[in-house]
Amino acid sequence: MYEEALKLEAQGVDLIHLEFGRPHADTPQHIKDATKAALDAGIVHYGDFRGTRRFREALVQKLSDFNALDYGVDEVLVTNGLTHASFAAFMAAIDPGDEVVLLAPYYPQHIGKTELAGGRVVVAELDRANGYAIRREAIESALTPATRMIVIVNPANPTGRVYSREELQIVADIAIERDLLVLSDEVYEYITYGSARHVSIAALPGMRERTITCFAFTKAYSMDGWRIGYLTADAALMPAILRIAMTDVTHVNVFVQEGAHAAVTGPQQPMLAMVEADRMKRDIVVRALNQMPGVTCAEPEGTIYAFPDITGTRMASDEAARRILNEAHVVVESGSFYGAAGEGHLRVCFGSESEARVREAMERLTRFFNAR
Repeated sequence: MYEEALKLEAQGVDLIHLEFGRPHADTPQHIKDATKAALDAGIVHYGDFRGTRRFREALVQKLSDFNALDYGVDEVLVTNGLTHASFAAFMAAIDPGDEVVLLAPYYPQHIGKTELAGGRVVVAELDRANGYAIRREAIESALTPATRMIVIVNPANPTGRVYSREELQIVADIAIERDLLVLSDEVYEYITYGSARHVSIAALPGMRERTITCFAFTKAYSMDGWRIGYLTADAALMPAILRIAMTDVTHVNVFVQEGAHAAVTGPQQPMLAMVEADRMKRDIVVRALNQMPGVTCAEPEGTIYAFPDITGTRMASDEAARRILNEAHVVVESGSFYGAAGEGHLRVCFGSESEARVREAMERLTRFFNAR
């Protein structure tokens, strides 16, 4: 959709971008200041392959305080964003012929990384009628003797679900019974609303030694262009993961790690304010979508996405997204981009624009659906 939008923008069309999975806010100033200070202090040379020790020590403390995870400093690897973290995990853990289970609607980037490692993706479709809750039978139906890993994204992109401890326990039970690895993508860990609370699956009994958890500063700290993230894994898993990362990038930019250190150890109010701004935009979007003919939208429990159901319009997801682009000049993603389970939906990113632009986008969408 972004590529198609570029053509219209080149013609001078005013588009509102709700397809980007990026924050609208600027990076908080104290993070920028710490990075500038690092440059001025000459922190510009090679560093530890795993990431600077000072930064990893701060991450160990954050993991303990927020995620209830007990890892040593050498069980943390600093990466070039969560994308790089998960790439290293797949390349280290997946051999040719291994199968990886994705919960659908899924984050499609995990498909390419599985295939690059020689693995094969198997989809476990979650039920829209059940709010895309994790069900044991859905996962078990996707398992074969070749299954090596289950991948979860929690909070979930694109559905906005925040999986409960009981749902995560289903995944944990299966992984322990079948001796499987779990890769947990937790990039939206801080972005939850209301009573929803993020739980790291590695904190569940028996899961620390079989879970690779990937994190990033992208969403909560509005650092998407900084390309900084990290993963955690048991000491037995780290040598293979580290070998991939060292071969791939050597190590992450050292002065950017100083900025990320400030994000972890500095004031959290800017992050909390951004999450509150996202909650307000979420409420605007959900309320507006539910008033449009043929559209219903469950309230996202987390992330920066709404996942409205448009089956009442009788339009396929791709058709709707393209018509909305060309007729309403709002850019959204087709739900089918996230697998067959996403058909009949759109993904609307309310975090990528200002509140005023989000309101304008909802007015444009209201006119579009009312005119059908």
